Amino acid sequence: MAQTPSNMLPLGTKAPDFYLKDTITNSFLDYNDCKGKKGTLVFFICNHCPFVHHVMDEVIRIANDYRVQGIGFVAISSNDVEKYPMDSPILMYDFAFKNHFEFPYLYDESQDVAKAYDAACTPDFYLFDNQNKLVYRGQLDDSRPGNNIPLSGSDLRSAIDGVVSNRTINPEQKPSIGCNIKWK
Repeated sequence: MAQTPSNMLPLGTKAPDFYLKDTITNSFLDYNDCKGKKGTLVFFICNHCPFVHHVMDEVIRIANDYRVQGIGFVAISSNDVEKYPMDSPILMYDFAFKNHFEFPYLYDESQDVAKAYDAACTPDFYLFDNQNKLVYRGQLDDSRPGNNIPLSGSDLRSAIDGVVSNRTINPEQKPSIGCNIKWK
């Protein structure tokens, strides 16, 4: 299993906009359609990555815990589906349904959005405040497939708590680790 770290987009970066098709609703959404009143978590995932499968239940719990507190959530897949057909939009819909997504799962066919976010791996998390400025980019927690550290979501939860409470978030952040995005 290849382990690729996040590129760590500079804190304070304004959220890059997007206009992508939601594989769940078949409608096109932009950043403003997905953002929350207090902040927004944009995260890059794909259907087949073992790192994504490892964290998905905790990501769903986090979304369920914080949506009601004003945080918007949006998942994006940017993988090349010609070389990796298991990440196709039809299978994205199936993955979202199976995992009970209550947030959009967008398909970045051109890969332009992944490039704008400087995304490198799946999962890759980007948390923006209510001014659409990046306040956290990094790991969910220290758990990885096979390392026997239980999932807690502690790093991401701490950052989201800071956004919800309007507190300063520690700028010392650990990169996410996952499968590399499958570029064309």
